[in-house]
Amino acid sequence: MRVVSGIKPTGNLHLGNYLGAVKQWVTLQDDVAAQGGESMFFIADLHAPTEWIAPAELASHTIEVAATMIAAGIDPARSILFNQARVPAHSEMAWLLNTVARVGWLNRMTQFKDKAGKNREGASVGLYDYPVLMAADVLLYNATHVPVGEDQKQHLELARDIATKFNGDYEVDLFTLPAPLISKAAPRIMSLRDASAKMSKSNPSEQSVVKLIDSDDTIADKFRKAKTDPDVLPASVEELGDRAEARNLLTIYAALADSDVATVLGEFGGKGFGAFKPALADLAVAKLGPIRDEMVRLLDDRSAVTAVLQAGAEKARALAAPVLKATQDAMGLQV
Repeated sequence: MRVVSGIKPTGNLHLGNYLGAVKQWVTLQDDVAAQGGESMFFIADLHAPTEWIAPAELASHTIEVAATMIAAGIDPARSILFNQARVPAHSEMAWLLNTVARVGWLNRMTQFKDKAGKNREGASVGLYDYPVLMAADVLLYNATHVPVGEDQKQHLELARDIATKFNGDYEVDLFTLPAPLISKAAPRIMSLRDASAKMSKSNPSEQSVVKLIDSDDTIADKFRKAKTDPDVLPASVEELGDRAEARNLLTIYAALADSDVATVLGEFGGKGFGAFKPALADLAVAKLGPIRDEMVRLLDDRSAVTAVLQAGAEKARALAAPVLKATQDAMGLQV
């Protein structure tokens, strides 16, 4: 069993990134190790420039995200942690897979349409083609499983299509078809000001997003001011109905407490948000504060974080090399 997953370096991560991805990876790291498998987590810095980003900002964000992952519990002694750009085989494999991927397949990728919007002709080729790089990211290591959210399932299906076509075209049994790992425990965290939108750092309202770098007071203040409705919390999940803000805060509480919404309602059902939001604020501070403190400590010596990424990249390069060579051999490129 080999699990591979990555995250873009978009600066300091927020609560949605943590609960939806990193926290799940920490649990997965332990489960995979217990089964004798291997976990690989990378900072997807090659994906970042598909939309323009200042070089110094990208470099800084890469270190910050790595520090956050370590602070949250990704252990470089048990998992391979690296940044993608330090393993040139990702780029090389992406080009080889480009020769197999079909234009029609990429035209069906909904995320390009969402990200490019009305400026499709002005978008970078990288933004259009990045699903093939995502395929390379996992096929390069013959990943057996890939943790994905619902919005990334289409990209993993593309990776499987590419792997199947390559194996068939070149009559080899080279690429493993990776299976998706969609954790029911991984919640979709919404904005604290508008529960119809995902939590995002791009939101102009600072009150909408809890950043992992936020102070205890800031975290507590954001939850106390989170948008709610005037009704008390119900006794059951079924009674929540379409109360999006209430559901979002309950989901956050349950995820932080390693519980579920039904259990949380068993404790708070019949109570108003005047009682629930301070309890949620206290829980968030207790869970996120130690991560922030460790992240700050790690960022006091960025060279040490860089050294961790370098060591992880060395391991990743060793794993990638034979797969890349086998791919080149199959295509007649190793003369």
